[in-house]
Amino acid sequence: MPGLDGLENTYARALYRPVGLDEQSFSRPLIAIVNSAGELAPGHIHLGQLTNPIRRGIATGGGVPLVFNTAAACDGICQGEGMHFILPSREAIAASVEMMLRAHRFDGAVFVGSCDKITPGMLMAAARCDLPSVFVTGGYMRRAEFDDKPRCTSDIKEAIGAFQAGRITQAELTRIERGICNGPGICNMMGTANTMACLVEAMGLSLPDNVTTPADSRDLLGLAERAGRAAAEATLAQRRFSLVVTRASLRNAIRVGLAIGGSTNMVLHMLALASDLRVELTLDDFEQLSQHTPLLAKFKPSAEVFLEDFQRAGGVPVLMKELTQRIDTQCLCSTGETIGQRIDSVKNGDPTVIRSTRNPLERTGGLAILHGSLAPRGAVVKHSAVSERMRVHTGPAVVCDGEEEVRRLLMDGRVRAGDVLIIRYEGPRGGPGMRELSIPAAMLVGMGLGDSVAMITDGRYSGATRGPCIGHVCPEAAEGGPIALVQNGDKITIDIPNRRLDVIADRAEFERRRETWQPRRPKVIGGFLDVYRRCVSGADTGAVMRP
Repeated sequence: MPGLDGLENTYARALYRPVGLDEQSFSRPLIAIVNSAGELAPGHIHLGQLTNPIRRGIATGGGVPLVFNTAAACDGICQGEGMHFILPSREAIAASVEMMLRAHRFDGAVFVGSCDKITPGMLMAAARCDLPSVFVTGGYMRRAEFDDKPRCTSDIKEAIGAFQAGRITQAELTRIERGICNGPGICNMMGTANTMACLVEAMGLSLPDNVTTPADSRDLLGLAERAGRAAAEATLAQRRFSLVVTRASLRNAIRVGLAIGGSTNMVLHMLALASDLRVELTLDDFEQLSQHTPLLAKFKPSAEVFLEDFQRAGGVPVLMKELTQRIDTQCLCSTGETIGQRIDSVKNGDPTVIRSTRNPLERTGGLAILHGSLAPRGAVVKHSAVSERMRVHTGPAVVCDGEEEVRRLLMDGRVRAGDVLIIRYEGPRGGPGMRELSIPAAMLVGMGLGDSVAMITDGRYSGATRGPCIGHVCPEAAEGGPIALVQNGDKITIDIPNRRLDVIADRAEFERRRETWQPRRPKVIGGFLDVYRRCVSGADTGAVMRP
């Protein structure tokens, strides 16, 4: 352990003394508490309360805790123009955390975060720094109960569409708006935030049952203290991130995400993490794993099952126990035990929530990778959230150059059953920032079109999206991909069982369109997004920034 002794650290010791370090501290490992606490969103409002328990745990374990914070934007709040900045914020979080950990020469770290891009950004930073690392994900918001019905946060987006279609009143919409978010925590559905929390626990980076501990539970405080102690012990044992997160543990985590019908965004984030680990991972790996991983659980909004139900059934440890024959149980956890040891004694508390591999919901995982003339480099769909009748569909293209256009079509009632909405210039470069189209997708469902209208984009969706929504189409429109050449009325064929996504058009006609195609001016220019647009890779490689 480097410590802070020696002549060369005299200046550093002098500057650390006013913040509370003393002679005893200088010989012990410095362990960062990297926290995304803030007042901007329910997912982060409570995270500051976890700092002191983590401090105590680190000190008990023999380390010296020091805290710094990172950015934390909320996808749900940052809709419209703000959404251009959300996926790029993952890169900013990763870079800022990496720089702080390396500049201050920390020996270990506890990462405390919630929400969609914060946990992935912290994972990327942890991979780059390769320190002993423990994660504390912030717990979920408890479900709301009103009008004799349990509800989750995705219900508000679908309610917008239902109101627009005249299916609910203004009073009902207002009641949902006011009652849906009833406390701190991650949005209480299997969106990106909870999906990534599941993957973190599946990789052994967080403590057992972290995912299923509600944000307002006192149990989260005790878990935080134990995580601090585990981080100090891992640091003293030199149990680095790269010993815990390997190709095998990445595959374990992806299998868990597939088995719970997790967010399509996990594809972006796991590809990005693998890139920082210098581990080979491609879209083909997701498809291969999905073909051999059964769907064992589905949650809101894809099913009427809540995170509280997942907690009662036993959460991630029980799910991994059901997948024992398909995962590598020898993978190491940050606590020093193996995955096999961690899940050995757990019991399934509700087999209707977490199915066995002998009685799965479906024989393949929740995600599918599609290829075809519209997506030569691939596209992603959460097929577990698509009704059987829409898994094979052919319809006329209705082309929108951006989210704003498709919202107007929906609000004006100009979308018809059978249509295939093409929303383009929303990719990593073209947006820029690969905006999520969660509100238009939820509006479709709320308007009663979720089983008759498909939506295809080079952008992405919320992890909570349901219905025939295909994203991450590559190459994106800004690169001149086929999606840029589609015109209104072209026939689009979706064949999820055969993993196909095609535009039915005369090849010569398509080439004529290519000759006259011109890239569009980005919707937002200036600042960080200009740098991002020039450096970002395609969605098929994780939308990572590279020179």
